[in-house]
Amino acid sequence: MQLTALDWAIVGLYFLFSLAIGWYYKARAEKSIGEFFLSGRNVPWWLAGTSMVATTFAADTPLAVTGLVARGGIAGNWLWWNFIAGGVLTVFFYARLWRRAGVMTDVEFAEIRYSGAPAAFLRGFRAVYLGIPINCIVLGWVNLAMVKILMLILGITKLQALAVVLGMIAVTSLISTLAGLWGVLVTDLFQFAIAMGMAIVLAVFAVGTVGGIGGMKAKLIESGQGAALNFVPDLDSAWMPMITFLVYIGMNWWAAWYPGAEPGGGGYVAQRMFSAKDEKHSLLATLWFNIAHYAIRPWPWILVGLVSLILYPGLQDPETGYILVMMNQLPASLLGLMIAAFAAAYMSTVATQLNWGASYLINDFYKRFIKKDAGERHYVRASQLATVLITILSALVTFYLDSIAGAWKLLLVTGAGTGLVLLLRWYWWRINAWSEVSSMVSAFIVSIALQTAGGLDSDAPRDFAWIMIVTISITTAVWLAVTFLTRPENMDTLVSFYRRTRPSVNGWRPVAALCPDVKPSGEGWRDFLDWICGALLIYGWLFGVGKLLLGETLTGAALTGAGTLAGAVIYWDLSRRGWKTVAE
Repeated sequence: MQLTALDWAIVGLYFLFSLAIGWYYKARAEKSIGEFFLSGRNVPWWLAGTSMVATTFAADTPLAVTGLVARGGIAGNWLWWNFIAGGVLTVFFYARLWRRAGVMTDVEFAEIRYSGAPAAFLRGFRAVYLGIPINCIVLGWVNLAMVKILMLILGITKLQALAVVLGMIAVTSLISTLAGLWGVLVTDLFQFAIAMGMAIVLAVFAVGTVGGIGGMKAKLIESGQGAALNFVPDLDSAWMPMITFLVYIGMNWWAAWYPGAEPGGGGYVAQRMFSAKDEKHSLLATLWFNIAHYAIRPWPWILVGLVSLILYPGLQDPETGYILVMMNQLPASLLGLMIAAFAAAYMSTVATQLNWGASYLINDFYKRFIKKDAGERHYVRASQLATVLITILSALVTFYLDSIAGAWKLLLVTGAGTGLVLLLRWYWWRINAWSEVSSMVSAFIVSIALQTAGGLDSDAPRDFAWIMIVTISITTAVWLAVTFLTRPENMDTLVSFYRRTRPSVNGWRPVAALCPDVKPSGEGWRDFLDWICGALLIYGWLFGVGKLLLGETLTGAALTGAGTLAGAVIYWDLSRRGWKTVAE
């Protein structure tokens, strides 16, 4: 399908409008790095939450979901659906704590929770490790998705497509360097509306080409692919052995570190929580993100993935099925809008990753260790240069990546076992800086050793499960041993942290005894109730919406009704006891 002049005009208008937003917020972003990275901590919940959703709605996500559906049907999405429990845990146990901490990045947290040289080392190490290699891997797979799209649409080579992507990165980088987080947030809102709207339009046309929902289901069954419609996998199948599914639902969500799904929150999710107006807006932003991310957004992609199984069975790269459906089933008059939608999804993620990564490099490394006493304008300029550096490095990483889902799994296994430390550091005073350091080092060494010397393959479902189990077990044993073999943190630091964030008293009794004026929460069980109801809300709506779309009205209505009831319980509880603090 050839792009017309109108198609190119639509794409061009999209880029011009995005640049206009960046230019509009330029003056505000240049005031300080607080404005550049956190929008002056004055962002409403709906904007912060939508920005989180837009960031995770990258060009790679529809392709990766299509690949998961091709390999495992609807149930293939348990690779990321298992993170729901962890996401909701962040909402009710950590969102308000993060906002109270008052830090600029989650890496800065190290030096308010820990003390001395170990804390400084942890902050500097995580700033560079997350800001460059990890961030560039994430950007690499996002770039790879856009490369695949351009290769198919324009009929060009990978190198040529990468050159086009570099141009798009340059525009995105310009917006990010001009406008800071305000520009990112507002363009995210605009970009999410375009990307989500066109994803729904494509799903409608795709399903229509195979005879509607009824025709799609019948064709899948006739072709022997009826199992693709199952929401829960056939356990002990080749692609989902029982042990793998149990690892997904029983371990991944709390034990594994993963960008955007960090146990307890972190990365750009934490950045949005820091930027929120107050604790209430921080909690609501994170709740809205989890609802939209898991329960609302996936279904247009899943439907297109199911259609691709019918129209293009046996693709060597099943992730490209989404693009083929788009090119061949979407009316020519809408192709320009669809390309603009992909550009929007791509740019929203890239803009966030660039701004977030630069915040680590400047706030937590350059300003902390290299140049401590420069003016705000100097740090803003340094932030802009850091953005350009990350842009260049991510392009180099892209050239060597082949699989989006494979990159997802790579980060999962290398972060296995670190999650529990990230959760407990808020709720147990005995955790120290060496606990975090040892968990990161151990997880990386063990997971890499299992994949090299151990001969295990993270792309093989059963091997993936064993890598996770062994890595989590060894990493947990290592960091617990290190914790008890090293000294606790300085008591003055612990008292300061306790007064600042006011976590539950249960794991902080020795410290709480020194702070009798700090009122303990005493309501952890209510947060636990909200957590359970939050998980029921999201799973109820996720499966309920899916059942309604697939024509199973009674089951769908029951599931969405159960989810809505769970949401009503959350609203009643938080309205009764107060949104802003753990306990009033």
